[in-house]
Amino acid sequence: MPERPTPEPTRLLAPEAFRLFLVEVLLSTVPFAAVVIALAILLAGGALGFAITAVAVLAVIVAAAVVPRLRMARFRFEVREDEIDLRHGIVIETRTLVPMVRVQHVDTRRTPVSRYFGLAAVAFHTAAGATEIPALREADAAAIRDRIADLALQPEVL
Repeated sequence: MPERPTPEPTRLLAPEAFRLFLVEVLLSTVPFAAVVIALAILLAGGALGFAITAVAVLAVIVAAAVVPRLRMARFRFEVREDEIDLRHGIVIETRTLVPMVRVQHVDTRRTPVSRYFGLAAVAFHTAAGATEIPALREADAAAIRDRIADLALQPEVL
């Protein structure tokens, strides 16, 4: 008899994640757009410089309007007794199942921007590298970190 597929993860990020994602998009796109605009004005000038400036500004506006919403809409996670299940991606959706027995250690991460919004990420490490659940309320991140640590310590049941 075929096994049932793993159910989709259902847990969402904190509602404050939207503002964090918006600030992150702006921090990554505005400096790049500023350089593009400066080069367009210096090197192209005239109508071409104006067109390049308009495209750069439009790109920042579109990124700020679209990327945070997509990240919020598409990111789901679940911490089960035997695995951590993540679904994420803006253009390409990725589903990752990390067996709990593979988790070597787990920690919480807070950047200055995430700290401002009262958010933290839970990062868990395996031999293959680190994976994280971003933008959780700090108390939720601590609880999830502790739960993963407890479950990772339990011996595998065969």
